[in-house]
Amino acid sequence: MVRELIKDTSGQKAGKKWLKITIKAEPQLVESISDYLVGVFDAGVETGARDELLYGTVNGYIQKADLLPHEVDGILGQVSAYLSELAEIFSVQTPILSSTMIEEEDWGKSWKQHFKPFAIVPGLVIAPTWEEYRPAAGEAVLVMDPGMAFGTGHHATTSLSVDFIRQTLAQGGGQRLLDVGTGTGILGMAALLFGAGDVLGIDNDPEAVSAAEQNVQLNSLQEHMQVSLAPLSALQESFAIVVANIVHDVLVRMADDLTRLTADGGTLILSGILAGDQVASITDVFTARGMRLSGRQSCQEWAALCFKKE
Repeated sequence: MVRELIKDTSGQKAGKKWLKITIKAEPQLVESISDYLVGVFDAGVETGARDELLYGTVNGYIQKADLLPHEVDGILGQVSAYLSELAEIFSVQTPILSSTMIEEEDWGKSWKQHFKPFAIVPGLVIAPTWEEYRPAAGEAVLVMDPGMAFGTGHHATTSLSVDFIRQTLAQGGGQRLLDVGTGTGILGMAALLFGAGDVLGIDNDPEAVSAAEQNVQLNSLQEHMQVSLAPLSALQESFAIVVANIVHDVLVRMADDLTRLTADGGTLILSGILAGDQVASITDVFTARGMRLSGRQSCQEWAALCFKKE
C-alpha cells in the first residue's frame, strides 16, 4: 500500500539511521509536498498545524537499510526536481531543501503522538491501540498498531481505496478479495467490515506482513483474512475484487498479474496514482488488457480508479 506514517522503533537495536529531509515552502505547497514524500519514498511526514507560525516547513523521514551517500544524493536530486516543478506550477518561489541523518531512536520515541482516532470514511473509524475510543452509534472501529510497517490510513489514497471497496461491496457482499501490498492490512480488514467473504493480503515486506497479522488478530478477523509474503506472480486463483494501493510504476509492472487475478465480471481497484498524466497512463495500460474503467475518484492530487473485467 501507499504508506504514510513513521515506523515504530520500540524494541529495536539502536544504531539505525533516518534521512531527515526538511523543506521550507509556501503554505499552499505543504499538502502536495507531504503526499509526494509519502507516496514516492514511503516517508514519515510531520508538518504541524495550519495555524502554527512554522506551518510551511515539512519534515520527511526516510529509512532504508545501509543508505549510501550516492543514494542520499539520488533521493535529494529527485526531491529537488519535484520541488522546482511544483513551484513552477503554483508560480511561487522554489522551496528550500536541506537534509541530515538522525539516529532512529530519536524519532521513534515521539511518532505515536501523530496517530489519533479518525474516520477513514463515514462510519468507519481507525483507532490506535494506545488511544481509548468510544464509537458513536452506527460506527465501526478498526483497532490498529502500525508496528514496524507504514500505513495508518491517513493517506488520501487509502481513504479513496476504502470508499471504492465500500461501494463495490454495497452491491453485494460475500466476495473474496485480494489486497496487494496490504501494508498493515487496513484495506483488507475494512473490506471484511463492509461485507467481503474473506480476504488474502500479500506484501513483500516481512515487517508489513507481521504488523498486518497482528492487526488482524487485534480485530478478531483471523478466520476471514490471511496475510502472506507470497509473490503476486505465484497466485493462481482469481478474486471477485482485487485492490492495489501502491504507486504508478509498480502498478504498470503488475498489470498482467492484476488483470489475470481479477475474476471475469470482477472489480479491480487501483490507487497510489497521481491525478493527471498518471491517471491517463494507468487507464491506457489496463484498458489495453480488456478492463473497462467504471469509476474514478480524486482527493488532493491523488486518484483512485475502478475497473471492471468483462
